[in-house]
Amino acid sequence: MRPARTENSPAKGFDSKSEAEGVTSIEWIAVALSALWLLCSAVFFLVLNPREETGGGALQFVIVLIAVFMPVAMIWVGATAARTSRVMREESRRLRAAIDAIRAAYVAQSQTIGQTVDKTVSQKLDEIAAAQRKTETALATFSSIRAGIPESRPILAPAPSPSDPGDQVSLPLGTSAEDIQAPLERADFIRALNFPDNPEDKVGFAALRRALKDRPTAQLIRASQDILTLMSHDGIYMDDLRPDMARPEVWRRFAGGERGRTIAALGGIRDRSSLALTAARMKQDMIFRDAAHHFLRRFDKMFTQFAETASDAEISELSETRTARAFMLLGRVAGTFD
Repeated sequence: MRPARTENSPAKGFDSKSEAEGVTSIEWIAVALSALWLLCSAVFFLVLNPREETGGGALQFVIVLIAVFMPVAMIWVGATAARTSRVMREESRRLRAAIDAIRAAYVAQSQTIGQTVDKTVSQKLDEIAAAQRKTETALATFSSIRAGIPESRPILAPAPSPSDPGDQVSLPLGTSAEDIQAPLERADFIRALNFPDNPEDKVGFAALRRALKDRPTAQLIRASQDILTLMSHDGIYMDDLRPDMARPEVWRRFAGGERGRTIAALGGIRDRSSLALTAARMKQDMIFRDAAHHFLRRFDKMFTQFAETASDAEISELSETRTARAFMLLGRVAGTFD
């Protein structure tokens, strides 16, 4: 059983092509005009104007043939042109019908594939958001555990007996645990500013623990954690940003106190949605604005000290951390690089 054909189906166009290949009305009109012209020519030359016996009969015969058959040839040239035009119109109509059918099939296929891709992308985004929430929960848990641990108190040496006044040694007062603690390694400092990638990142958590023992670094980390948490409420995650990385020389100029267009390369965030959301939050949310400015001040102070002894490779590694990306985003919104 043959399937039914729609009005715009290509099969109908092929049927019309076979119909156009037969004898059409154009040929019948050309045949009628040719016969009429030949009949009129015969009446004229044979009945109304019979040929007289004169010289130059060959030339006159040629002229008569041209006068009789030239119009017939012109009639058939016109008929051929009309037939060709009709065939071209039929071909154009069939081609348009085929294109419409292909377009409809493509749109249907695109809608089907688009729905599948949207579901896959939504699942991936949900997984990323869930992983980010787990990381933030782990950081919050770790910070609360740190806050609950009592600080170790220095053990005071027994007071010397009054009988030995000459053996008494004067000790400096106000010495804290931070003063006698070994300085933080730059590798741990950079790793801590990037935060652990997931709850199973043992190396990242170990670096974070060591960094939190250093008071200035701990202040920067907490300021960074606060602003990252606030931005995550608007769906802004540092892992989604792909900034244009600036050269270490530009970062060193920033550490040297330069501001404005000379360090404009530091504002390499090009994500328009993140910039718009952050700018709107800065204008409308006073808590967010205060947290952002506090973070910018901490990062500025920290990086000024870090750049004094850090190499270009370490500066480049630091600029790729989540904390540095937050600084690029907030600094551009706040106009630090204008």
